[in-house]
Amino acid sequence: MIRSVVIVSALCFLFISLFLLQRQEAGGPLVRARMLMGTVVEIKVDGPDAERFEAAVTEAFNAMERIERLMSPHVPDSDVSRLASAAGPVRFAPETLEVLQIALEVADVSAGAFDPTLGRLVRLWGFAEGAPRLPEPAEIQAAVAGPGTTGLEIVGRLVSKESPHVVLDLGGVAKGYAIDRAVEVLAAAGAGHAAVNAGGDMRLLGDRHGRPWKIGIQHPRQPGNVLGVLELSDRAVVTSGDYERAFEQGGVRYHHILDPRTGYPADRCQAVTVVADHAAIADALATAVFVLGPESGMALLNSFPGTEGLIVAADGQIATTSGLREVITWP
Repeated sequence: MIRSVVIVSALCFLFISLFLLQRQEAGGPLVRARMLMGTVVEIKVDGPDAERFEAAVTEAFNAMERIERLMSPHVPDSDVSRLASAAGPVRFAPETLEVLQIALEVADVSAGAFDPTLGRLVRLWGFAEGAPRLPEPAEIQAAVAGPGTTGLEIVGRLVSKESPHVVLDLGGVAKGYAIDRAVEVLAAAGAGHAAVNAGGDMRLLGDRHGRPWKIGIQHPRQPGNVLGVLELSDRAVVTSGDYERAFEQGGVRYHHILDPRTGYPADRCQAVTVVADHAAIADALATAVFVLGPESGMALLNSFPGTEGLIVAADGQIATTSGLREVITWP
């Protein structure tokens, strides 16, 4: 029997309240929220004149919706879906191609710990569909078989695959990229102090008028509690944790962050938080580091200049990059 594990934080309740009420106090920040990419996305513009950015916030949400339409495997005519069913090359939108190139870069530097071509494995476990299950070993073996990222060919904007085993899943990058696109829209409209938060993954535009934004990191084993608080400006923050989507069967807990090398959930970390200039790269790195584990994961983080991170190992031990220690407060 499968028992789903549902973890709801105080932040989730806040997001839902904002989504339902959509209120703005006079002279306060402009806060709007929508359901996108399977989560509640909140956009906040700070400042006494924030209401003048109402149209820009709507445009930012629309930009995120476009990313979802282009890259979701659940949208029949998305670039990802068209490639899955195509016998030949598929012309990708510039945005999809950019996300694919980011994914391939992280796949390369992580030695395959991050692999955007294992869509078959992701579908097999059923987390994205909300119906997780424990596959049979033979199913898992078949799902991880294939050429991996070398099975893709990119010529200009044309993308083709050499094997039906290659099924793209850009979920480990697309949400971060959508956040980046929303921030770009807000910045182009003149907003200097804003935050885009997609289910806890976020990017910050500027500061809070001379003060840093304070971002709580969810404790992976204490729902509703924070592990630490980051003080940041003009940065992206993404966390991957084994508590986000999981189920139990036969006394064993299975979560959604899969190790491409084994086909089973990665077991070396509880959570990984990455701070970077862009949410897309932070998104992909958080997954890669989670799979690699503390030692190799920290080496990967240190190979990206300006990128910081926090790793909670499987045994609960915490490791951080030197730069992160300068901006975190422990409770």
